Amino acid sequence: MISSLRHSPGYSIALVTLLALALCVPPLRAQAPDAKREAQLRSVSGVVIDKSDSPIAASVVFLKNTRTNAVRSYISDSSGNYRFSGLDPNADYELHAEKDGAKSQSHTISSFDSRKEMVLNLKLDKKKP
Repeated sequence: MISSLRHSPGYSIALVTLLALALCVPPLRAQAPDAKREAQLRSVSGVVIDKSDSPIAASVVFLKNTRTNAVRSYISDSSGNYRFSGLDPNADYELHAEKDGAKSQSHTISSFDSRKEMVLNLKLDKKKP
């Protein structure tokens, strides 16, 4: 009786369906930690401005991970906007902007700050030493 079931079309379809499901389940479980990790990542954005609060285009904004000393940079757009995303929630960062010898104050982004989206405007007000 069992050998006759193995040769029936219904058995073949059921076997193929089971194999397909078995192959699909492990990738779904593997993606869950990545989705959770991505949900925890943070971002920082803002506008680079001058002493009179006018936006400054083409400023270089520096973001330094103080744990790894890795530095990322971004050139502000025509409206002075900048944005860094994918920030590790377990790391501290230092952020500042520079243009034509002027520099903003350095801002610290703490790992204890639980905000996912931070807005920090950077004011260019002093010449670099």
